[in-house]
Amino acid sequence: MTDAKLTLPKTNSSPWPNRPFHRQYLMRQANNLFDFFEAPSMNPKGGFFELDDEGNPLDADNATRQIHVTTRMVHCAVIGSLIGRPGSDEIVDHGMRYIWDKHRDARRGGYVWSLDDAGVSNGSKQAYGHAFVLLAASSSKLVGHPLAEQMLADVTEVINTRFWDDKTGTVRDEYNHDWSQLLPYRGQNANMHMTEALMAAYEATGNRDYLNKAERIAERIILKNAVPLGHRVAEHFDENWVLDKNYEGNEMFRPSGTTPGHWLEWARLLYQLWVLGEKRLSWMTGAARELFQQSIELGWDDKHGGFFYTLDWDNKPIMREKLWWPVSEAIGAAAYISAFDNEDYFQAWYRKLWDYAENHVIDHQRGGWLSELKEDLTPTSRLFVGKPDIYHALQACLIPLYPTTGSLTKGIIEADHTMKHSV
Repeated sequence: MTDAKLTLPKTNSSPWPNRPFHRQYLMRQANNLFDFFEAPSMNPKGGFFELDDEGNPLDADNATRQIHVTTRMVHCAVIGSLIGRPGSDEIVDHGMRYIWDKHRDARRGGYVWSLDDAGVSNGSKQAYGHAFVLLAASSSKLVGHPLAEQMLADVTEVINTRFWDDKTGTVRDEYNHDWSQLLPYRGQNANMHMTEALMAAYEATGNRDYLNKAERIAERIILKNAVPLGHRVAEHFDENWVLDKNYEGNEMFRPSGTTPGHWLEWARLLYQLWVLGEKRLSWMTGAARELFQQSIELGWDDKHGGFFYTLDWDNKPIMREKLWWPVSEAIGAAAYISAFDNEDYFQAWYRKLWDYAENHVIDHQRGGWLSELKEDLTPTSRLFVGKPDIYHALQACLIPLYPTTGSLTKGIIEADHTMKHSV
């Protein structure tokens, strides 16, 4: 790490996550996010509203409920319950019942992408959505929700029989409503979040098959593809896992080019997977550090700050907007890596990232984090309307506070266990 662009002043002091004031700051920011999102998101007709910049429901009269929004809110409410946030258990229950009663396709199997008050609005069965069902069920098991066991068993069967491709060690992306057509597209994003969910399922059950699948996905996406590409994560492939550099997809979920935010997300997930795998796969930590460094080297805007949303294969920005979730993932990655790597680089960037978030992304006036900024850091809403969800920002606030022995939920439980036995 000798490039001048990557050289930051040495901190010459203890890491911020060890300092009492910083820890209070992080918990305060987490509580502010809960205040903004939890109660206002509750849709009395089931599921959760997405919120505008003021914290009011978008399309309150007939709100669309996308599966990743429902499940992420459940996961975050579980986190709230584990740390002692009043009101969280009711939100877990509200979301779990909507997933089971509405998103679940009781006749055909699987879970549909979105619903509105009239019923299914998009019946596609997507690996991305099923990954988050697995995450929600696994997390809810930790707080003893009565639907957790059966949902975990149900979604695991769907993943194993419909999505898992044992030949390639990855998941297939998308079917139509009745499973009669499988799209030829293969993508890393669904596989990345499936890795996250498989690790959560392993932590919740102890079933090694979940962890084995997560390791195989990481090997395919990172070791076989990202590492040879200079630690740039390729997003889009055909059904034979041949990279499609010319892919033009949905700007929000499948944008063209590469997405530095995903390199950062993988940096943390690789360390987490390395820890859960008893530190057997040593390639993961080196790859994680390189992914983090490349995201800074190629994705960070030196002039204004923030990560460009997407880059082309010549490392030039395609979409120059700065979104809230890459900096959230960068904070989590920097904190996680720093727990194992004493190099000042990661702690210096941890501070720089929080400076940026505090001064430009956190909406101190209205609450929540601004979802999208222009290149010059003025707010905009070309890609995202309102404040989409709590998931990324909440984890950025809490990951630095808990042991890096696996996922955030595992760290919270272990910290609580340690505290009980030290009293």
